[in-house]
Amino acid sequence: MPDKRLKLALAQINPTVGAVEANADLVRAGIAKAKAEGVDLVVFGELCISGYPAEDLYLKRHFLARCEAEVSRLAADAEGIAVLVGFPEPRPATEDPGADAPRPRRAHNALALLRNGAVEAVYRKQRLPNYAVFDERRYFEPGTEPVVVEVAGMSVGLTICEDVWEPGPPASAEAEMGAELIVNASGSPYLRGKRGAREEMFARRARECGTPFAFVNLVGGQDELVFDGSSFALDADGEVLGRARQFDEDFLVVEYGSGASRVEEPLSDLDEVYAALVTGLRDYVFKNGFRHVVVGMSGGIDSALVALVAADALGAERLTGVVMPSPHSSSETQGDARAIVSNLGAELIEIPIEGAMDVYAAALEGSLDGAGGVDGITAENLQARIRGNLLMALSNANGWLVLTTGNKSEMSVGYATLYGDMAGGFAVIKDVPKTLVYDLVRHRNARSEAPLIPPAVIERPPSAELRPDQRDQDSLPPYEVLDRILDAYIVEDRSRDEIVSNGDDPALVDEVIRMVDRAEYKRRQAPPGIRITAKAFGRDRRLPITNRFGG
Repeated sequence: MPDKRLKLALAQINPTVGAVEANADLVRAGIAKAKAEGVDLVVFGELCISGYPAEDLYLKRHFLARCEAEVSRLAADAEGIAVLVGFPEPRPATEDPGADAPRPRRAHNALALLRNGAVEAVYRKQRLPNYAVFDERRYFEPGTEPVVVEVAGMSVGLTICEDVWEPGPPASAEAEMGAELIVNASGSPYLRGKRGAREEMFARRARECGTPFAFVNLVGGQDELVFDGSSFALDADGEVLGRARQFDEDFLVVEYGSGASRVEEPLSDLDEVYAALVTGLRDYVFKNGFRHVVVGMSGGIDSALVALVAADALGAERLTGVVMPSPHSSSETQGDARAIVSNLGAELIEIPIEGAMDVYAAALEGSLDGAGGVDGITAENLQARIRGNLLMALSNANGWLVLTTGNKSEMSVGYATLYGDMAGGFAVIKDVPKTLVYDLVRHRNARSEAPLIPPAVIERPPSAELRPDQRDQDSLPPYEVLDRILDAYIVEDRSRDEIVSNGDDPALVDEVIRMVDRAEYKRRQAPPGIRITAKAFGRDRRLPITNRFGG
């Protein structure tokens, strides 16, 4: 790089989808901070004016017009500084092309350069992802032109997220045009292990282009997605010059030409996963107007983790734990459930359900004679549904959000009760396999002066306690085996024969695949939950309910 200096700020903000004016205020505050620190160029994340992903809001012309108007108003703040801000840019309205022609999309995923009180230039994203959770070809027309602008005597190339995930243009084209720095405004959702891989990918682009790179990401939760921040700046050799915090708003200033900046140390793997759950729950609750959550506490590992996350995300004063013992509940698990709520400092409510079970049995007497009466799976599911009804009644009466406690392993194979333990508003650990649930609880316990979760909860064999002496392994393989097969079938998309070739018992593999496929109808009715793996249920994995393909 020539002997030039550019003072760059990466403004890592937490926008809310649809809160256009409030998002613009976050940008305005960032511009003011950048001016106060003598910054030449401040960069904000992808589509931060609209929030991301705004899904079918991008199809509404009045929504796009509101976003464009806010960008124009923000330009008035860009005096004496250059600002890059992501927004959905409306495309000109065209005549209806006819029933047989594809309808043109209404917007570009765009990055506006604001300077001297005006929108000086607009870069339009060229590579539109349409896999996993991304549907950008549904909403946006791709751009076609690279854009290089001059800031403080330096040539700066503009890109947006996916534009640089593979080699080649637009980044390579901008480097050939003389770009001395390439900035990338992103909305890059969190996945376990993604931070390091993403940083290394950008380092490869920097070396390929022979150009420094700066990446700014969004932060915060949006429905099932979590954005982890982790913005950074690299030199032309791919070495880190600066790195922002994870899962927190931040303002990172990098002086290209002097190398002066702040480099935050990355979180450990389990700290990162736990922070993603905390961030996702916190923003889902507060962005949707809730102020309090309620969790059914069984004394098991899953409700323990959900309660831990809720207390850390919201504060114990916003958490209520409900213990609902049945005749099959052991004194040990009920004691542990009460201890967890007490250790967290949350409110405890106790509602025994034996009386309700008797009422249901009496109401159904004579109606289930041919099916064996209220027994077996019918009796087990009735207990779960009674508990679900009680939690929803507390929700209705108090305006609380019910957090469900099912993990990914259970959701995969249908080991959950519709309108029972699946009833609620948000599924915090929906994408967390059972083995990882244990790891996270152990890890969170180790961070406390005294264990918040009694050791017996971790050591006790898992059980739904819906019948005498019940154990999960009565119905399921050991979770270490189950999670391995589920990861191969669901996340890696391996066939039945490929999984068997790894050494797993063919009959067991067939049974797990059958359970996964059969439970699709249940998963369609599950509440949204936080995505932490490469293939979460929902937008990541879209399979038909009626489906005879098998493995």
